[in-house]
Amino acid sequence: MTSQRTSPGTTDVLPDEVDPASDAMTWTIAEVADEFGVTHRTVRHYEDLGLISPERRGTTRVYHRRDRTRLGLVLRGKRLGFPLEEIRTIIDLYDAPRGRRSQLEYVLAQIDERRADLEQRRRDLEAALAELDGFERRCREDLGRMR
Repeated sequence: MTSQRTSPGTTDVLPDEVDPASDAMTWTIAEVADEFGVTHRTVRHYEDLGLISPERRGTTRVYHRRDRTRLGLVLRGKRLGFPLEEIRTIIDLYDAPRGRRSQLEYVLAQIDERRADLEQRRRDLEAALAELDGFERRCREDLGRMR
């Protein structure tokens, strides 16, 4: 069955409303991979890791709304620099009894940690660029004196 396409970037972390018709929709591995701009191998890798769990009909993988949502979350987490194990924890919290609240609290803590790491990297990059600028300036001055 084919489906309506939505942008992977618009996938909600925790959908509040579920369209009953969308639960009946299914997608093939080719459709899911194409929609999210990844290879079949990438989709199968996330399946092997247990991050998504499509239905099997013989040798065919059948992806449901939940699989697409989880894949979108995995890919978003990767773009933000989260390791797969943290992404798994975040996604699995949705299935926990406290679901939404515990997931959001955990995600916020992870965001704070990731932001601090990125800000430190930015400071390190700025310092490295400043060192390069100084070194370049000295090299150009030395070269100018040799002419």
